[in-house]
Formats: sequence, C-alpha cells, structure tokens
Amino acid sequence: MKASLRAKRMAKHHRRMGSITKLNLVSLMDIFTILVFFLLINSSDVEILSADKSIELPESVASQKPDTTLLIKVNRDSLVVGNYTIANIETLAASDKGATITLLEAELKRQAQRRPATEREQQKGRAVTIMGDQAVPYHLLKRIMASCAATGYRDISLAVNQRAASAQGAVSVAGAAP
Repeated sequence: MKASLRAKRMAKHHRRMGSITKLNLVSLMDIFTILVFFLLINSSDVEILSADKSIELPESVASQKPDTTLLIKVNRDSLVVGNYTIANIETLAASDKGATITLLEAELKRQAQRRPATEREQQKGRAVTIMGDQAVPYHLLKRIMASCAATGYRDISLAVNQRAASAQGAVSVAGAAP
C-alpha cells in the first residue's frame, strides 16, 4: 500500500521530533570568552585604597580616581608611612618645635632613596597620598604636608570618602598643596 503525501510528511515530522537534539556549544563558548575578557579589562580599572578601621575619612564630592602612591596614614593614635609607624600623635602635638616633623622627613627621604625619581617626578615632585582621620587637628595636618613638601613630595593628595549615594564607602582622592 502506498502512503499519501500527508502520511509521509507526518512520518518525517515524527522522526525529526523523536531524535535527541544536540546543544551547540560554540556560541556559548564565544559568549563566555567575551565575558572573561570584559571582566579582566574592567577589573583592573577600579582602584580603591585599603580602608583602615582606625581612620574616619572626611566626605567629599571629588570624582578623581586615586593613583598608586606612597600612603601616609594619620589616625587618632599614630602617624604611619607605608607600613612603618613613625610617631605617636600625642607626642607630635606636644612637640610644636617647628613647621615640619623630622621623623617624617627622615622616613620620606628613606622612601625616596629606595626608588629613583622619574622625569615627571623631578618636575612636579613625588606623589604622596595622606589618609587622615577627620578628627586630626589642622595644624598637625599642615605640618605633615610641609614635611612632605620639604622632602620633595610636592604632589600631595588627600584621601576622602565619596559622598555620592551610589558609591557609599568608596575612597577617592582630592589634590592639595601645602
């Protein structure tokens, strides 16, 4: 017996629908490859200073991203350059002998000797970021900035919290001069 055209078409349709479909992984792999490269490129663009629990930063609307520079931390207890504790804040406040801090100057000179200055740094001065607690007295902050300028660190930036609602807790840098 001969099958009609409709019966042939239905049989072909049932064979096609009854077979197991294969997953095409080529396009899926392309999407993941693009995603990996996108994440790698954009993850290096964000640079946030390490937060210190003992420092409460002031807030600002500055949007400039921080550069990787020498970091001076000033909290309510101590003055820290890089990872070295330089002095106690109480002794610095009590010894108001000059416009600069000699211990800080010595450490900054030591840090400058570890790395030769680039051509840009010779023109504008070495870069330093000061992460100071908002309760630190201004006269002490002024002495710290004067010490930085006296040792060739004239490109001074102050770390602050960004005030924007979408980036709460992010740390940015605002430029300053002594």
